[in-house]
Amino acid sequence: MEVIAEPMEDNIVSRRLGSRSDGFFSWREFGWGALASGFGETLLHPVDTLKTRIQSGGQTGLSLQKQSDIGHALKYIVGIDGVRGLYRGVVPGLTGSMVTGATYFGFIESSKDWLEGEHPNLTGPWAHFLAGATGDTLGSIVYVPCEVLKQRMQIQGSSKTWHRTYTSSIKKATPAVYYSGAFHAGRVILRQEGLTGLYAGYFSTLVRDVPFAGLQIMLYEAMRASMVYGQERWGSSKALQPVGLEKHQFSSLEELIMGGTAGGLSAFLTTPMDVLKTRLQVQGSNARYRGWRDALQTIWREEGTKGFFKGALPRVLWFVPASAISFMAVEWLRKEFNPLPVIQVDSQPVLSSSSPIDITNSRSRDIQVQNYGDPIFHLSRGPN
Repeated sequence: MEVIAEPMEDNIVSRRLGSRSDGFFSWREFGWGALASGFGETLLHPVDTLKTRIQSGGQTGLSLQKQSDIGHALKYIVGIDGVRGLYRGVVPGLTGSMVTGATYFGFIESSKDWLEGEHPNLTGPWAHFLAGATGDTLGSIVYVPCEVLKQRMQIQGSSKTWHRTYTSSIKKATPAVYYSGAFHAGRVILRQEGLTGLYAGYFSTLVRDVPFAGLQIMLYEAMRASMVYGQERWGSSKALQPVGLEKHQFSSLEELIMGGTAGGLSAFLTTPMDVLKTRLQVQGSNARYRGWRDALQTIWREEGTKGFFKGALPRVLWFVPASAISFMAVEWLRKEFNPLPVIQVDSQPVLSSSSPIDITNSRSRDIQVQNYGDPIFHLSRGPN
């Protein structure tokens, strides 16, 4: 696929495709991240409910002996709560995911554009890691309270079942009030536990999510770079490539696979901290653990290594499609709705106007090329 700029003088591209001059933040990316993450959360909330019920440590009357019992867990939840029980807590879950998705993808893309445009020597895997970790940390201010509300509602199940099964055997480990909705849950937790109740497990959430967010985007970008390198190393296309323009046009399937792989690997590696976070957030006012250190020691003493990987399978099963959908959706939104990027061009007699410009990995359908002080020239994709 080739693109030709007919009005273009002899010039050489000197700036990265899509670099901006309107400040650090690319606000459009925040919107794409929110939409993509919200879409993934809505589709996969039942799997998250399954994970939470398994990791709660028997606080819902559900205790599994091994990971392969997830089929039993699913039948148990649907049998006593119905399908609606799998969607308990979806509203706070959706809210938290959209906010975190916005800060995560928005900060990542903003920092990438800024670094590549202003400080290209600082780009690389650790820059991606730090960008993802920072973006997720910013979102945690809203995400953690939403996560607490979501998980408290998830472990309760339906109102009918909760009132029927709320007996002395599990009374000490479960909330004493049935939450009719997210706002009701928030009011009850604030009244009974204070603000610390809404931010229960905040430290363990950061310890889980910071490495997860950093690893996920680092692995994703590494896979993209590997595919581009492979295409450059063994591909047949030898078209002249301007500086800063990638050659490979990633398909939606490729984005799906790379996003799912990065999310799944990162999710498995951070499962122990997810278990700690869940135990601390669902215990309510009748605390079983005095803090994350006590939880760590208690789980290790009573359950061993297996205790830290409870719910690992449903966690991975959730993050593989969730990350795949999120990354694919974000890339699709960028390609379809981002404005045409502008490439500034130096007046150097190197590239002739008849030479094709390969922009097959551009995240936009078309490109604008602008010489310093000259009108913008429009480049459209040529025939395949």
